[in-house]
Amino acid sequence: MTPLPPLQVSEEEVEISAMRAQGAGGQNVNKVSSAVHLRFDVAASSLPDDVKQRLLALRDTRITQEGVVVIKAQRYRSQEQNRADALERLNALVGRVARPPRVRRATRPSYESRRRRLERKTQRGETKALRGRVRDGSAG
Repeated sequence: MTPLPPLQVSEEEVEISAMRAQGAGGQNVNKVSSAVHLRFDVAASSLPDDVKQRLLALRDTRITQEGVVVIKAQRYRSQEQNRADALERLNALVGRVARPPRVRRATRPSYESRRRRLERKTQRGETKALRGRVRDGSAG
């Protein structure tokens, strides 16, 4: 069985706009629009429906209530590097939900594991019983 190729979002499906980066950076940060704002509409994308559902179900602050993934990239000083970084982060997010989660099948603990558990509980109880008040054995 060959593994499926990873899902990639095409650049035509994303809206990228440049803006000025925040934070320190000297005069360059005040003049050059090197930061990138990436917007990706999940519902209008060409992703498979099951992947769309899992992506929208994520509890991620980058996904708006309208189902738009918003990624702001300003790590690098050049706009091209920030653009590539934003696309890479979007593809990583999509790749995380590309594979369906494994179905958990309910199982029962084995007889031996239950026996060991009860044995440990008994032993622990005996240890704790020794910590109690010392009682005088003579009745008087």
